[in-house]
Amino acid sequence: MSESPNGVPLLEVRHISKYFGGVIALRDISMQVHSGEVTCVLGDNGAGKSTLIKILSGVHPQDEGELLVDGKPVQFSGPREARAAGISVVFQDLATVPLMSVWRNFFLGSEPTIGVGPARRLNSGFAKRVMREEMRKMGIDVRDPNQTVGTLSGGERQAVAIARAVYFGAKVLILDEPTSALGVKQSGIVLKYVVQARERGLGVIFITHNPHHAYPVGDRFVLLNRGRLMGSYSKAETTLDELTKMMAGGEELERLSKELEKMATNSEMKQVARELANEVGAPPTTGGEPR
Repeated sequence: MSESPNGVPLLEVRHISKYFGGVIALRDISMQVHSGEVTCVLGDNGAGKSTLIKILSGVHPQDEGELLVDGKPVQFSGPREARAAGISVVFQDLATVPLMSVWRNFFLGSEPTIGVGPARRLNSGFAKRVMREEMRKMGIDVRDPNQTVGTLSGGERQAVAIARAVYFGAKVLILDEPTSALGVKQSGIVLKYVVQARERGLGVIFITHNPHHAYPVGDRFVLLNRGRLMGSYSKAETTLDELTKMMAGGEELERLSKELEKMATNSEMKQVARELANEVGAPPTTGGEPR
């Protein structure tokens, strides 16, 4: 297991809980993020993934537990402090501004300048050169820095956001559902960039509901369900089939599939029952007998 230079995780969450009135958003969540590793946080809608991201990025403070960066307890008062500590979040739908040029997107909000006083101006030449160099490290050759991001594929837009975060000092990169709106080919491209970020020494947190995307690139898998920790596993401790079964609800879905099969009055309901059974690897039944 890789560690940060001083021998401790880049980021550690210890027994964190978050409440909104009587609603338990997170309860007793612990995880570690190490340099050069991808930690996949998996869970369906309502699992607590968004709340966890907001705590890690300084949007919400935790109500219980500790957040440590390089082994030191921190309490972020806002996203700016989280970014200053090297924690960068890339949201799938906010990664880039489509109508803006690639180099403008890369330096958005942090544009380099040259000169002082009234003579101060945007250093576009430097910005374009740096953007091309950093994108080349991600395996993308941007021939025209002035082309709009909207002309890039979905996977390439994610690469712009990742390269930007790395250039501006991110140590922990949080990717929020980066493949959710992409097809198979573009999802594969994004996963390649996730691996490249890991190889550059970043600690990557890959938030997803898709175990088929998580397992090929993940080193550790943290499963959330209704705000609680279902388990934390290294790649050597689990398989894709096991992750899929846990994500699907396991025994709960197996019972549901059997109940639906018994209640089925038409072919459509029977098909739903079979699909549920396939999710958990359980043999569907008809009339109480295995098929």
